Amino acid sequence: MKKVERYFYPAVFTYVEGQEIAVDFPDLHVATSGKDEEDALLSARELLGVVLAGMEEDGETIPQATPLHEVVLESNERAVLVDVYMPSIRLANINRAVHRTVTLPAWLNSAALEKNINFSQVLQEALKKQLNLC
Repeated sequence: MKKVERYFYPAVFTYVEGQEIAVDFPDLHVATSGKDEEDALLSARELLGVVLAGMEEDGETIPQATPLHEVVLESNERAVLVDVYMPSIRLANINRAVHRTVTLPAWLNSAALEKNINFSQVLQEALKKQLNLC
């Protein structure tokens, strides 16, 4: 069966003066929060990905999302449609090594070998830094 690439679920953002923004996914019965709207949206997207990936992995039935216009709200709440791109979430859960061939000048290779540099570790650290993952 083909896996869904992108899910869209309504989240209810609840605003209370002096508190973090509460974020609830009524269809999934999970919640998170954020210090401001951007943080709340990022937290919501992360939670959505983790929950749905777990449900997929466990073979659970993923509930149909309620249409945004049907979400019942209080006066201090707003409905936000949150999406998550699952291929990247699924890949993030795979923590196996992948072999890559790299090309570098012979002098640099020699200097690194002389200092017992771990090429894999250096490449991983550089990629994480370049991708703003650390």
